[in-house]
Order: sequence, then C-alpha cells, then structure tokens
Amino acid sequence: MPTQDAKAHHVGEWASLRNTSPEIAEAIFEVAEFDEVLAEKIWEEGNDEVLIRAFQKTDKDSLFWGEQTIERKNV
Repeated sequence: MPTQDAKAHHVGEWASLRNTSPEIAEAIFEVAEFDEVLAEKIWEEGNDEVLIRAFQKTDKDSLFWGEQTIERKNV
C-alpha cells in the first residue's frame, strides 16, 4: 500500500500534467477514494463536492481546473 508521501507525490504529478491546482487534485482523489479511473472521470466531468473541498484546503480566491479558472465566490 502506498505511503501518504507517495500518494501526495502522485497527486502532485497528476495535477501538474492536467494543469490543475493541487488543491483540486487532492479533493478529486479524496472523493474518488484514490481510485485513479474514477479520479479521471471526475476531472473530466466536474464535481461540486470537489470544489467545496478544494477551497476548504486553501485561502486562495481562485483555483485552476484544466483550462478553467474557478473563483471561490462562485462555489
């Protein structure tokens, strides 16, 4: 079973490859329970719960989800 550090590193790489904020990537994997196939589906389709979790992880006013900029005020 991967360690927390290994999971964090993998999520960071995954976020970078998809031009997605790390906070959003972390939230995607939490919602997907670290199932990479499900995480990819969530990334493609979007998910309101992911956005709520992602903004709870940071004080930033905007995050990136691929080509989109998500504003905190819109969540």
